[in-house]
Amino acid sequence: MTTRISSFKEKSFTKAADISHRNKINHNIGKYNAVVPAGKKQFADLDFAREKAKNIKWKSLQSLDRQLEKFEFNFLKRGGKVIWAENAEQACEAILKICKEKNCKTLVKSKSMVTEEIHLNDFLEKNHIESIETDLGEYIQQLDGEPPYHIVTPAMHKSKQDVARVFHEHLNTPLDLTPEQLTLVARDKLRKKYAEAEVGVTGANFIISETGSIAITENEGNARLSASWPQTHIVVAGIEKVIPSLQDLALFWPLLSTFGTGQQITVYNSIINGPRQSTEENGPEEMYVILLDNGRTNILQDPVSRESLYCIRCGACLNACPVYKNIGGHSYETTYSGPIGSVITPHLKDMGEWKHLSHASSLCGNCTEVCAVKINLHELLLENRREAVKKVKGDVLEKVAWTAWQQAMLFRPLMNTGNKKMKNWMVNKLFKGWTVHRADLDFPKKSFNQIWKEKQKTNQ
Repeated sequence: MTTRISSFKEKSFTKAADISHRNKINHNIGKYNAVVPAGKKQFADLDFAREKAKNIKWKSLQSLDRQLEKFEFNFLKRGGKVIWAENAEQACEAILKICKEKNCKTLVKSKSMVTEEIHLNDFLEKNHIESIETDLGEYIQQLDGEPPYHIVTPAMHKSKQDVARVFHEHLNTPLDLTPEQLTLVARDKLRKKYAEAEVGVTGANFIISETGSIAITENEGNARLSASWPQTHIVVAGIEKVIPSLQDLALFWPLLSTFGTGQQITVYNSIINGPRQSTEENGPEEMYVILLDNGRTNILQDPVSRESLYCIRCGACLNACPVYKNIGGHSYETTYSGPIGSVITPHLKDMGEWKHLSHASSLCGNCTEVCAVKINLHELLLENRREAVKKVKGDVLEKVAWTAWQQAMLFRPLMNTGNKKMKNWMVNKLFKGWTVHRADLDFPKKSFNQIWKEKQKTNQ
């Protein structure tokens, strides 16, 4: 039986040795790194802006119950409907019920990590409803039968030749089409789906409690079309996406744009307050917002891990992570990859099954350095490791080894016991885990403590 950790190791080893994959990722992340410094120049004091955003998210989570109830109250006033979902099953069932009421055969969906989290496309397909991804990157991935590779750029690991191959295999287009021509093909296919769709599904970058609004930021306009063209609009959003005020968007939108894509602001930014009003000509007749928990309250109740809910899904930590850049997004086998995924996945799912992700880190701290809202990601990875040791039954030999090491470190005479040969044998032969991917340790003939004592005696 293949375990999560063995599958992760197998895929990681394969990808780390794939030079073609590494070249594509380095090329695309290199383009990202080239434009981000220009985006950061719009902030007079970037460090202050990040700190302020972190404080706003802290305030939101401290009063999350009141913020969500306030959002619901204001959204209902505009004719919207709110559904509270404890888990993925409840969210999917709620969407299916709405689709059946609308006799939905075709559904258009804009880019949304939370719908990936609940595996909405697979669920709808099993219930004979066509769910079409309308973001170009997501559309490419859907055609190729793959999940998103990256939080912001789903097809980051594909070259233009790879995309041309996918279109050729699934849409019967010529293999030599340029990126511009491929984009036009996708646009032609997707525009027809907008006209057919009875239901549109989007995520939400932010939920604004003060006005009962949802805010969506994008670069292609597909989310705006998915939200306004079909007669029914369904929003699926994690409960942590709430922010107190509409004015907060003036800070969060530029931060998300800069750290996500290097832009000062993204091309399309929408604030949606509910379904079409009697005085309005355009928009859906009905609008639902599904507020999803799915393990988030498990994180919320932990005073240390709660900080991970500040995340605005900019993807900067993935782009900065040396591990992610070598093993790729799919090796993690979870919706949220990279440092932030390694932090939250063991809490959203099962710590015992997913604890290995917290060890997929060099603890270099680069993820913390680049985080738009200053989440201490590398410290949270260490916290996860500590929690795993406390709560999960681990390898007995490993625990014995670390207990022995702890006692030896705390009791200096024990550390000084034995000669060099015996110490080398203990570490390199008896406890083989250290040398699987490392060179043998070679202890000195005398410890620093022994040399120090001898030196002190000589000086007296």
